[in-house]
Amino acid sequence: MEFKHTSVLLAEVIENLRIFPGGVYVDGTLGGGGHGAGICRRLDQKGLLIGIDRDGDALKAAAERLRFYECEKRLIKGEYADIKEILEREGVERIDGALLDLGVSSFQLDSPDRGFSYMQDGPLDMRMDGEGDLTAAEVVNGYSEEALAGVIRNFGEERWASRISRFIAEERKREPILTTGRLVDIIKAAIPASARREGPHPAKRTFQALRIEVNDELGQLERALDDFMDVLAPGGRLCVITFHSLEDRIVKEKFQRRLDPCDCPKDLPVCVCGKAADVRKVTGKPILPTETETEENPRARSAKLRVIEKKASEEE
Repeated sequence: MEFKHTSVLLAEVIENLRIFPGGVYVDGTLGGGGHGAGICRRLDQKGLLIGIDRDGDALKAAAERLRFYECEKRLIKGEYADIKEILEREGVERIDGALLDLGVSSFQLDSPDRGFSYMQDGPLDMRMDGEGDLTAAEVVNGYSEEALAGVIRNFGEERWASRISRFIAEERKREPILTTGRLVDIIKAAIPASARREGPHPAKRTFQALRIEVNDELGQLERALDDFMDVLAPGGRLCVITFHSLEDRIVKEKFQRRLDPCDCPKDLPVCVCGKAADVRKVTGKPILPTETETEENPRARSAKLRVIEKKASEEE
């Protein structure tokens, strides 16, 4: 299957990265290389793109897509949360910009054998890295009913989480739940018909929750954001595209903490801890897709782009 993915907010990302031809840029979620191509298009032979992805198929597709650009490309199989270790291995001290696009690629969603889609039957997998240890089948069949309900409630924001986990627990007693199709049928049975008539697909929130759990998506994001801000050169920018409220909340709070690092008690009239912001906010409210983009690519509807910029230190 060909690796297809429409890059969300591409023009807005490129504009906000303010790419200069000889700079060093990181695409921490390279995917098929759509945003990466937009970056490479603005780099010359001295420029460098470091592309990171957990999915080996994505890296192969990106390598093919990017091969004609004249800049240097280093494509790395790994997790963006390990950005400091990756840069150290690559001999890179600081970067001029970075992007994290937290969406799942169309290729992954549309490949039944990857197990991400509730629209097609396939093995219950959901690993972004096909060599990862934990699969969705192991979560669905191995977690306690209470733990499973917690995953679905916390990561899917699903109001019927307890009922869905109860139905799953009953069904897996008969035989293990190993396919997306069977899981979808169980979820549909668990959610009352009146609640299924409105809103998104009844399995959407549960599948989102399982995917987040399997791939430790929120944990990786929590760990990565400060490290990415740390490695930015003065004037360097970090762009983050989120697709649901849990991700966006983490990004917003992490950025805010970096913008206001003071640890002093709130009743002190002046700051005595001496901690000052080393970044500045570029976007107040997040940048949203245009109406034209959402019409052409419905998966862009929930996307939000937030941007932050590294300040120069006093020494610099």
